[in-house]
Amino acid sequence: MKMIFSRKGSRMAVLGICVLLIGSSVAAQQTANDSILQNPTLDNVIRYAIERQAIVKKALADEQITEANIKSRLADWYPQVNFGYTFQHTFDVPTNIIGGNPIQLGVENTSALQLLATQNIFNRDLLLARNTKADVRKQAQQTTTGNKIDVAVNVSKAFYDVIATEQQIKVSNENIVRLQRSLKDATARYEAGIVDKTDFKRATIALNNATALRKSNEELLTAKTEYLKALMNYPVNEQLKITYDSTSLDDQAQLDTLSLPDYTRRIEYQLLATQKTLQEANLRYQKWSYLPTASANGAYIRNFLNNDLGKLYNQSFPNSYVGLSLSWSIFQGGKRKQGIKAAEWQLAKTVYDLENVKNTVNSQYAQALASYKSNYNTYEALKENVQLAQEVYDVINLQYREGIKTYLDVVTAETDLRSSQINYFNALYLLLASKVDVEKALGTIVY
Repeated sequence: MKMIFSRKGSRMAVLGICVLLIGSSVAAQQTANDSILQNPTLDNVIRYAIERQAIVKKALADEQITEANIKSRLADWYPQVNFGYTFQHTFDVPTNIIGGNPIQLGVENTSALQLLATQNIFNRDLLLARNTKADVRKQAQQTTTGNKIDVAVNVSKAFYDVIATEQQIKVSNENIVRLQRSLKDATARYEAGIVDKTDFKRATIALNNATALRKSNEELLTAKTEYLKALMNYPVNEQLKITYDSTSLDDQAQLDTLSLPDYTRRIEYQLLATQKTLQEANLRYQKWSYLPTASANGAYIRNFLNNDLGKLYNQSFPNSYVGLSLSWSIFQGGKRKQGIKAAEWQLAKTVYDLENVKNTVNSQYAQALASYKSNYNTYEALKENVQLAQEVYDVINLQYREGIKTYLDVVTAETDLRSSQINYFNALYLLLASKVDVEKALGTIVY
């Protein structure tokens, strides 16, 4: 009977362990699924990066710290209540001579229970905390917004860089197929005695170069994808295959070049504007140093006095009071005056920073717009070059098959086509990246 119970207990233990293992596996799988981006479009990649990037998380943590500090400082407006307990045993009670007779002043054992309360009425530290709480919160939030914008800009550029490299690999694949066909034709012509080994060797060289270029781009794609994953804080061991519509890249590169910059939309300006408000509050705070500090206070105390320790708490002698405290510093050696001057100069520095941001915004926008226009012109020219190079290659390749052109002409046309395609996608990446810079300069990137 005991053996039966033991076996049943073992089965139950094994079953419990299995349930725990299955639950842990399911939870781990759920966590893994949550960390994998199912549809990695540009918008989803940016959103994923903003949610998981450490610099954004730190900024959000700073927001919580700021909120806690605000509440901690504002708590001093509430009544501050403290409880105190004391006990003292005197070995030699003090003695004094009164009327020529020695009299002991006090008892051997004393104890007290104290309930103390203080209410601030006027305190410049508390006034500063109350008047600036909204701006302090705004400053923390704006810092987070600035970090999100930086993450979005960096992720967008890295995303476009991956696209450009993938398109170059796609071009290399098409070129390799075309060159393999050319090599096959050249080999057949050589074996038929129509041409010598020159065409065969040139076709082999071109194919080898295209294969090497594809391998190089594949390695670059791996590195660029890992960089994008790092910006996203994506799991290192998980694969990231971005999703995009190659036919819409032209549309994504379009930008209204007639837009004018508005420095008030830039997060840098907004942060400095908030900082200026806080500096103005600090200047008022320094001027308040001439005002007194006032508080109300009160206490209820129960004293216990007895020479017999065992009877110390048999009788109490209560004591209570309320009062008003007023403190006014009369002379500090010029400390308050110098504090006001320092606050005034701090405010002046912030005003100078605001003026500098206005000029910087205009300069950044002009540079970004000039770069975008330049890249756009290059992009349009190279886009046309791809079409022309394709037409030239098709014609020369056809003429070569008919015996009109030499294979050297085919190789030259193929090289021009490959170069124009690669240059086109490089220009497209530069155009998309410069568009992001223009949008940042305009202040239209908001998260």
